[in-house]
Amino acid sequence: MSKSIFLLVILAVLIAACGGQATTEAPPEGYPAPQIPEPNQQPDPEVALGDEVYPPPFPTATPIGNFGTVYPVPEGGLQTFRIIPGESEVIYEVGEVFLNQDGAFNIAVGVTTEVNGEILVDRDNPQNSSIGIVSVDISQFTSDNQRRDNAIRERFLQSAQYPNVEFIPQEVQGLPDSYEQGQEITFQISGDLTVRDVTKPVTFDVKMVGNGDTIAGEAATTILMSDYGFGPISIAGILNTEDEVKVKFVFLARP
Repeated sequence: MSKSIFLLVILAVLIAACGGQATTEAPPEGYPAPQIPEPNQQPDPEVALGDEVYPPPFPTATPIGNFGTVYPVPEGGLQTFRIIPGESEVIYEVGEVFLNQDGAFNIAVGVTTEVNGEILVDRDNPQNSSIGIVSVDISQFTSDNQRRDNAIRERFLQSAQYPNVEFIPQEVQGLPDSYEQGQEITFQISGDLTVRDVTKPVTFDVKMVGNGDTIAGEAATTILMSDYGFGPISIAGILNTEDEVKVKFVFLARP
């Protein structure tokens, strides 16, 4: 066996004895330095290359409930608050006259807590704040009379077929130039309200206050049932309703 072949065999035995284990010692002189990832690469958090440790490429994030991962909001930027179903509610009020009770007058009140939406808040520049799309499940409206609820759900409002009412804001007016914690503000939101398959413009009068990580408020407007093709409601010999309906949205929102 030649001398060169003998040296190769010895080298192979030494490599096998080391078991391929990595070493933390600096590479011998003349060896290439560890390769630093290109800018378009995203190294895994805490990946060590030689003596270099690369931090995570994204800011620290906090998982919140079932909403996924929420990243910190830069100071002075918009922060998203989610309207909390179950802690918020939409209320309707409509006058009704009972023909079978000598014209007795009553205010029918229905409530649903199935409300979803977002509020975008800029504390440093309140006029940059806005409201996202608000969706309400009106098939869950309940009042003090189950027969009324069933009639509205099946025959008039037809919420069994069209369960979701959607409000798409188009313009916010009256927001202040500055805001202090705990201050109640009033403003107006104009947009498109879709009930069943009809969309009409409406304007809500809003009052709202922020305390810590909670926003609480109330928005109110008045609509005509006839604008949306389902009223005023009349049940022969029993009752007639007014055409006008007061709609109130009481909301609670958190980040």
